[in-house]
Amino acid sequence: MLAAILVESRKPLVLDEVQLPLSLEYGQVLVKVFYTGICGAQINEIEARKGPDKFLPHLLGHEGGGVVESCGPGVTTVKPGDHVVMHWRPGRGIQSPTPKYLWKGKPINAGWVTTFNEKAIVSENRVTVIPKDFDLKLAALYGCAITTGYGVVHNDARLKSGESLVVVGAGGAGMSVILMASLIGANPIIAVDIHDDKLKQARKFGATHVINSKKENTVEKIRQVLPQGADVAVDATGIKEIRELCYELASGMGRTVLVGVPLAGEKITIDSFPLHFGKSITGSHGGDVNPDYVIPRLISLQNTGRLSLDGMISHEFPFNRINEALDMVRRGEALRCVLQMAH
Repeated sequence: MLAAILVESRKPLVLDEVQLPLSLEYGQVLVKVFYTGICGAQINEIEARKGPDKFLPHLLGHEGGGVVESCGPGVTTVKPGDHVVMHWRPGRGIQSPTPKYLWKGKPINAGWVTTFNEKAIVSENRVTVIPKDFDLKLAALYGCAITTGYGVVHNDARLKSGESLVVVGAGGAGMSVILMASLIGANPIIAVDIHDDKLKQARKFGATHVINSKKENTVEKIRQVLPQGADVAVDATGIKEIRELCYELASGMGRTVLVGVPLAGEKITIDSFPLHFGKSITGSHGGDVNPDYVIPRLISLQNTGRLSLDGMISHEFPFNRINEALDMVRRGEALRCVLQMAH
């Protein structure tokens, strides 16, 4: 199978053939990948934002839509022919051993799910069955972006109808937060970004106000709408100054949720005194969602027309142009970029 391999940090991925093992181990599922999304997490891995990469060379990708080809011993939640979302958050089923692929005759590292490969051996608890008539391209979004947005709103922020929200960074995760907040009736919803095209889309997904922080004074504009601060402020960038800004933008009893991944060892400076009186700050880990609970419910909402993902995928590339797609995501020009795998 063809796979995109991270051989060296901060370098383009290497497209090459990787050999599948002869048999599946306990709890493993072989999936033919039809579409994969590119998440900021992969950019962070390539750039080694969390520190030196101890697992090179290795495979990447954690959100995909595919079809199950075969199952290893013990697997009960999926069967061959099932259409599935591939996700990094654990759901139901076995957590299997990680796969033992070979590249140039030597072992290559891979986690419980990878999607930058035409076929993937995935742990049973990293796949969720979806209806066979559901678009596998959109299914890829449910592997991370959409479910993270749901989890940030419902689990991390505990956002309620009528509460105010500021989201800084209107990429896939940030836009999903806006969408989910709109779905429950949050108001106002303020989106902040440096790209006008993303802000235009943010309005479509439910933002009531948009601010281009390159052109406008962000704090001044937000204070005009929310003089006392926001009930919830979400950072979806990982940038130090923006993490600090979100904390400042939250009201005296407001909640700050940090979704973006910071550079390893990069600390923020905040006034901790308001924490004694009801203000809070927390980091999100994929919204702390259970994919097997959330994905079917969100797909049901989409099928009834209550939830629309139209426009969430801004760019699509064939798999062999993955490095070009990664560069676009790296520049912040894509909302959500998907790769169509060879099939």
